[in-house]
Amino acid sequence: MSIRVLVADDQELVRTGLVMILDAQPGITVVGEAADGNQAVSKARELRPDVCLVDIRMPGLDGIEVTRRLAGPDVADPLAVVVITTFDLDEYVHGALRAGARGFLLKDAGPELLVQAVHAAAAGDALIAPNVTVRLLAAFAATGRHTRAAQPVVPLTAREEQVLVTVARGRTNAEIADELYVSLSTVKTHLGSLMDKLAVRNRVELAMWAYESGRVD
Repeated sequence: MSIRVLVADDQELVRTGLVMILDAQPGITVVGEAADGNQAVSKARELRPDVCLVDIRMPGLDGIEVTRRLAGPDVADPLAVVVITTFDLDEYVHGALRAGARGFLLKDAGPELLVQAVHAAAAGDALIAPNVTVRLLAAFAATGRHTRAAQPVVPLTAREEQVLVTVARGRTNAEIADELYVSLSTVKTHLGSLMDKLAVRNRVELAMWAYESGRVD
C-alpha cells in the first residue's frame, strides 16, 4: 500500500515542488496539502495520513505547534511528522524535535533524502539529515545549551553508548551496523533497549537525549 502524505508549506512554489517529488515516487501518494498551520492540523486530523511533511515557519500556527498538536507527548494517537525548513532556522530544530517530530530535513536536502525520511517515518523509524545534526551540535556547543538530562536507572552498556552516539550523529541502522561491525538485528535490539532505559519514544528523542546529556560533543 502507498504511504499517504500530507504536505504543509505556506509557499505555494515550494509546496508544489514537494508534492511533485513525492507523487513521482512509487509507493508514495500525496493525499492533501495545507497552506498554513491551522489548515495542516485540521487536514491531518481529518485525513490521518501516514506522514505529515510540515514546514516550520507558517502563518497561524508554526511548525513546532503543529507538530506538538499532531505528535506531542499528550497526543493519544500521534501522527508521524517530518519537519522541513531552510538552512537558517537552526533555533527551531530543538523545539520541533522536542514537540514530537520524527524527522528533520533542510529544504536543500534533495529528493533522495526527502523520500528516505518519508519512508523512515512511515515505518516508525526516524531520519535527521546529517547536516542538520552537525549544525545542531555546533549550536549547542556555541551556546552551552546542554541540560542535566535525567540519567537512566539502569546504566547504559558500553555498546549502547556507542549506538547512542551514532544515532545522535544521524546514522541509519545500516550505517550503524557497518560502523560497529554488528548485524541489523543487533542494532535494533540496542535501540529498543536504549528507548526503554531512557523512556523515549523514538530515535529522534534518543538523539536529543544524547545532545542534552553531553554524550555528543
